[in-house]
Amino acid sequence: MRRTDRLFQIVQLLRSGKLLTARHLAEALEVSERTIYRDIGHLVGSGLPIDGEAGLGYLMRAGYDLPPLMFTTEEIVALTAGARMIQAWGGTAMVKGAEQALGKITSVLPEPARRRAEAVAIHAMPRANMTEALRRTIDQLEAAVTGRERITIAYRDEAGQQTTRTVRPVGLWYWGTVWTLVGWCELRRDFRMFRLDRIGSSKSAGAFLPEPGQSLQDFYAQQLAQHGCNPDQTGAR
Repeated sequence: MRRTDRLFQIVQLLRSGKLLTARHLAEALEVSERTIYRDIGHLVGSGLPIDGEAGLGYLMRAGYDLPPLMFTTEEIVALTAGARMIQAWGGTAMVKGAEQALGKITSVLPEPARRRAEAVAIHAMPRANMTEALRRTIDQLEAAVTGRERITIAYRDEAGQQTTRTVRPVGLWYWGTVWTLVGWCELRRDFRMFRLDRIGSSKSAGAFLPEPGQSLQDFYAQQLAQHGCNPDQTGAR
């Protein structure tokens, strides 16, 4: 990690308002305590309102803030790569949001950071099944998850059988090749995972109120009990 990035991370940690020891900061940033003492001295000398001393710990006095969008090199790479992946594999609204966010970020970055963002050599290409209809379905289901809206879907399962289900959606997963919807199936009275590319049509079926045993946390607990793994390893039905 470059020294400028490390100094920024120290400030970010101290802004929590907690008393942090040099050992804690050193472990968090994977450097020696001597390096932390030297960096703290540099920050104090630069006028930052840091109180404390060696052996006791350090904290940032209230009222100090950093200029917005102060990103490290690693954060710039992650944001740029993530935005490009969303542009390739996300819903229509997600794509627009990623484009706008990336534009805002690069427009205010200092010139060296902007050049670094433009030089990120991580790209993503949409798959053949990433149709505009699928992108709109992603948007609709994401909104349904957030708005707690029941969705009735026409679904074709792995065997090709057609069925109609009303689902209380709790989340969306992207597997690198397909999107899946996780929801409480009112027909089966249990959680189910549905591949979005097998959903023929979907429409709103009205709002629902959360019920015990039907939350995302309940889904995680069920998967752990049944499979001994997280939901990203269970597949879609």
